[in-house]
Amino acid sequence: MPYPTPTPMGANDVGQQALNVLYQHRLISTQQLHQMLTPHHTRAEYLRRQLHMLRDRGLVERVGRRAHGQTDLLWWLTEAGATAVEATGLLPQRPYRMSPEAAAGPLQEHTLATVETGLAFVAHARTLGHECGPLDWSPEVAHSYRDDQRPGEDLRLIPDAVVNYVHISGQQRTLLTFMVEVDRTQMTIARLAQKLHAYAAYQRYVPQPPAGRGPRPARRTATAPAWRSRYPSQSFPRILLVLTGASPERLERRIADLRSLSAADPVLAAAALRAGVTTLDQLRESGPFSRIFVPVLGDAEPVDALMRPRPTVKASAA
Repeated sequence: MPYPTPTPMGANDVGQQALNVLYQHRLISTQQLHQMLTPHHTRAEYLRRQLHMLRDRGLVERVGRRAHGQTDLLWWLTEAGATAVEATGLLPQRPYRMSPEAAAGPLQEHTLATVETGLAFVAHARTLGHECGPLDWSPEVAHSYRDDQRPGEDLRLIPDAVVNYVHISGQQRTLLTFMVEVDRTQMTIARLAQKLHAYAAYQRYVPQPPAGRGPRPARRTATAPAWRSRYPSQSFPRILLVLTGASPERLERRIADLRSLSAADPVLAAAALRAGVTTLDQLRESGPFSRIFVPVLGDAEPVDALMRPRPTVKASAA
C-alpha cells in the first residue's frame, strides 16, 4: 500500500495518495492511478470520484491523451496541489511543475511509458511478496560526473527513473537499485549507446578535491567513486533499458544493434556494467525476475533483472 500521510484540504486517504504519486511522477493516467492505488477495486469509479473532487478544489487538473485511439484522462498537480503536498513534508521536494502545455505536449507518451515501467515493478512485487510501491521510483534523478573523453566538462547523467526494490527470499531481504532508461524508438541507437557510455563514465568517476583553495597539495588525492555517496550500501546499480513503441521484430533488431555498438566501445567493455535490455511488453507480462533481459555486453542469453547467469547443471556420473 502507498504510505499514509496527513490529508490536506480534506482529501481522504486515496485522494492524498493520488496527490503524492502525482507530485512524484508528474503525469499519470486514470488507469495507471487505479493500478497503483485501488487495484483491489474491480473498476476505477471510486478513484475517478476522488480525482474529480480534487479537481473541484483546484488541486489537480486533467487533459486528454494525445495517442490515437486512447481515451483515458491524464492527471497532474496544479501549483496549489504541489504546495499542499510539500506542506506535509513527507516527500523530497521537486522543483519541476507540470503545465497544461507540457501535459499535452510531445513528451506525454514518454512520461506515461516511464510510469508504466515503474508500475510493472509494483505489480510483480505484489504478486511475489516483495516490496516496491508507487513512491519507490523517482523520475529523472540527476547524477553529476566527468568523462575522460570530455575533459573539463561538468556532465550530468539523468536516468528516466531510479527504482528502489526490496527482493525477499525466505528470511533474506535484498535492497536493489535499478537505473532505468525507457526508449520509445524515438532516439537513434547511437544515442542510446552513448547513454550507456555515460553510465560507464559515471561508474568510474572519482571526484577530486577542488583546486586553488588553501595550501597547494603535492598531488591531488583520489576519493571513493561518486556513486558510492548516493548508493553507499550497494554495488553499482543495475541498468535496465526498456524498449517500446515499435513491433517486436523491430525492437529485436534494435537490441542487436545496441549490443553491437556497445561491444565496440572500449569504455563500456572495461566497465563491466550489469546492464540488460528488454521490451515493455515483456516486463509487464513476465516481470523483472523472469529471464527477459538480454545483456548489453557479452553472452546474449537472457537473464533476470539481477543479471544472474543461468545455473550450470552438472552432468551426473554414469
